[in-house]
Amino acid sequence: MTVVNSTSEMLKPESVSLHPLGAAAAAVPEMLCIFGTGDLGRSLGLRLLQSGYRVVYGSRRPHSCGPLPQGSQVMSHGAAAQSASLIFICVHREHYGFLETMATHLAGKVLVDLSNNLKKGIHPEPNAVYLQRLVPGAAVVKGLNTLSAWALQNGLLAGKQVYLCGNSAEAKRAVAEMSTKLGLTALDRGSLSAAGELEDFPLQLFPEWSRPLRVAVGLYAWLSASTRGCRPLRVAVGLTAFFFTSLLEMSSTGMLNKTKTSPTESWSPWPTRCFPLCLIMLALCYLPGGIAASLQLYRGTKYRHFPDWLDRWMLYRKQMGLIALGLAFLHVIHTFMTPTRYSVRHTLITLVVDEMNNKTTPFYFDNTEAWGQDSFYALGILGFFLYVLLGLTSLPSVGGSLSWREFNFIQSKLGHLTLFICTAHGYIYGWNTFLRPATYKWYTPPAYMLCLIVPSVVLVLKALVLLPCVDRTLTRIRQGWERNQPTEEIGKVTNL
Repeated sequence: MTVVNSTSEMLKPESVSLHPLGAAAAAVPEMLCIFGTGDLGRSLGLRLLQSGYRVVYGSRRPHSCGPLPQGSQVMSHGAAAQSASLIFICVHREHYGFLETMATHLAGKVLVDLSNNLKKGIHPEPNAVYLQRLVPGAAVVKGLNTLSAWALQNGLLAGKQVYLCGNSAEAKRAVAEMSTKLGLTALDRGSLSAAGELEDFPLQLFPEWSRPLRVAVGLYAWLSASTRGCRPLRVAVGLTAFFFTSLLEMSSTGMLNKTKTSPTESWSPWPTRCFPLCLIMLALCYLPGGIAASLQLYRGTKYRHFPDWLDRWMLYRKQMGLIALGLAFLHVIHTFMTPTRYSVRHTLITLVVDEMNNKTTPFYFDNTEAWGQDSFYALGILGFFLYVLLGLTSLPSVGGSLSWREFNFIQSKLGHLTLFICTAHGYIYGWNTFLRPATYKWYTPPAYMLCLIVPSVVLVLKALVLLPCVDRTLTRIRQGWERNQPTEEIGKVTNL
């Protein structure tokens, strides 16, 4: 890489110095060039200056390009390109035309393309490939496009990963060395043909959350279709439009039950479905582990890949757990707010008035109901505490301070204990209604019963895995033992 060693060289007439000329240092830092004086270019230049580089900007209007970082220089594109061998392209693809006219000045240079597109597939070829075609004599490297101007100015870059791709190994090595000095970790993604993939990274909007959120919305719709009122209609419609099903419930529950329903009672299922939904989402975090253990026991080896859908499911477990924790918070808030609702206060006042008017018969105290309600609240409080503990250990700052055994104990052992306690919380809620025919309107169980199916299956699978005969075999498989050894290994053992 070319290093500018001459300190007495006079600035060209078309250049403007943004800092007073002082005494030259013993070792002159390397000069880097940036094409583009926008937010990204200014932020990148500031970070490079802080890392010990000299920075020169190439601009169409060097005398009126706006404020730039103190200590940098600004020149015309041609003059700036001649002063550095590594050039950052911080302009949009639509403005690449001037680079084609500078092909002779850019020959032998390393061009780092930081551009991104507004949408996927709007151009027939990636921006970096297009840039390489415009300037065939330069070595184009796609990289640093996942860094924003805000992150360059204010964010901590230490350890942050950036991707590089290009056809020249030397050019990628030079960009990787510069990235390391900035505190970044550069990962080589191969040739320039991977530029399209790198340019699509910044366009992704929470890719790890899309599927878990879809699962949560689908489960909410399914639970809406199974709660009170017009269930056959909502079984068909609720899976795709849970808002419409809830509105149908508000308008049709009173007519189908032939009872007078207040508006507050009609809207009450909205928050009360949080617990069934969060319980199912928590169970879905541990169900793939049971399925994976069953597959390993069935195959007798750990060296065969899981199905793709199971691999993706395992990758989304953290997001599902955090969604479940958020729903648990909503359920707790709704529980605290329940006594303040008008319909609840009206019911309590009505019971007190009836008791006052009925002075001959004392109010009956149901010990079984009292025991069930106390157990219900105790399990709910304990389950929520463990829920929060699981959520805290998923934070990188907390999880990073734990050993693997501690992390595995909390996420696996305490996680299944949390699922068991929350499932018991749901069973006690409806313990005296499971056998009542009036509970199954339209022969469909209510939501608080349906939400117990998946957690119960997970707990049964975990209980089977904990059996000594099963656990011993599964441990051996995960340590490398295979039930049926490959024929090649059997032949080697026989020869020995």
